[in-house]
Amino acid sequence: MRKYITEFIGTFFLVLTIGCTAVPGAAGVIPPLAIGMALAVMIFAGGHISGAHYNPAVTLAVWLRGKCETRDVLPYVIAQVAAGAAAAATVGFLYGAGKPMVIESVPKAILAEFLFTFALAYVVLNTATAKGTANNSFYGLAIGMTVLVGAFSVGAISGGAFNPAVAVGVAIMKLVNFPDIWIHIVADLAGGAVAAIVFKGANPDDK
Repeated sequence: MRKYITEFIGTFFLVLTIGCTAVPGAAGVIPPLAIGMALAVMIFAGGHISGAHYNPAVTLAVWLRGKCETRDVLPYVIAQVAAGAAAAATVGFLYGAGKPMVIESVPKAILAEFLFTFALAYVVLNTATAKGTANNSFYGLAIGMTVLVGAFSVGAISGGAFNPAVAVGVAIMKLVNFPDIWIHIVADLAGGAVAAIVFKGANPDDK
């Protein structure tokens, strides 16, 4: 149970930070920086307990890679999505609803979400699960900075979720339209799955 609680807490503060910076319209570089740092510190806080996935796409990648027990996959995802919804409700109480972005090109949004979720899961697998980087002290920053880079790079195209639990949360906060979250869910899970396949191909002896 402690693993699932950890996943809830980490995902909650990630989505809470997204809402508390995006809904009131924090200026300039503040939202991506805050979001990347929130993810990094929550990974450092919870990594030794649950692996600090905070993202169904990452859970999928780590499971396919063989470093997450099958019995934990569904509870992790439930905890993550529930945390996203709870954080969205908290942001609604604090700031009210946001203004939904318009996704002008579905193919571009799918590609953007896929690429940077792939990058995120690829970094997670190589910094937090690989033998060659075992016991390192930088994995949290590496993962948080990947989200930061993605938000700066393609946030204006797709909303920069890279995380199905985040997609649910931002839809509840009305930062994206609910009918559009399938884009994030499908592309993000695909990105996580492909990252696992690539990792296993590049590291055949890392079981």
